[in-house]
Amino acid sequence: MPKLLKPTNSPKPLKPMTGVILSGGKSLRMGEDKAFLKIGGMPIIERTIRLLQELFEETIVITNQKEHYQHLGLNVFDDLIPDLGALGGLYTGIVRSSFDYSFVVACDMPFLNRTVIELLTEQTGDFDVIIPKTEDGLQPLHAIYSKRCLSAILQILKEKKNRIIDIFPLVRVNVIDEKGFISLDPKRLSFINLNTPEDLLIFRNIMG
Repeated sequence: MPKLLKPTNSPKPLKPMTGVILSGGKSLRMGEDKAFLKIGGMPIIERTIRLLQELFEETIVITNQKEHYQHLGLNVFDDLIPDLGALGGLYTGIVRSSFDYSFVVACDMPFLNRTVIELLTEQTGDFDVIIPKTEDGLQPLHAIYSKRCLSAILQILKEKKNRIIDIFPLVRVNVIDEKGFISLDPKRLSFINLNTPEDLLIFRNIMG
């Protein structure tokens, strides 16, 4: 499979941020690696990479199965602190990022919305976390994190906690309520992730 190349005709200057794709889950309910499920004829991770490369100066993948991702032509990193799930992936992504801010997303979200992501990138200010909130709650795997979150992550790990939201009391968080972006994504498709074969069938039908 050919390597994915950074587009040369991006309509806007690339943001000096890193797009971080977390692909460390075991996909037990799906029964196969969710990152390579095809939606609209293309593996989800390739859809995600193409979008992030059009937005950000750097895109990386964090996974515990590096051999499955080498063909994508990106920097691929193992978890620096294994067996911590999404929090471990977040820590590794922030460490490996070449920039102060990173947009972090899960590998199984096929309907990412460019304009929603761009809106988040414009809300950094002096904040450490820029996170959307929908009617379902906060969306920590569709959010922006600064390197200042690293010490907070290490602190909560010492406290034997392992949820991303556990770091929020220790950092400056900008919560973007869905009223600020729902017009850009009325069906909230940005935040859908695929967990089961039934999910996959439903959203393949959406894509025709």
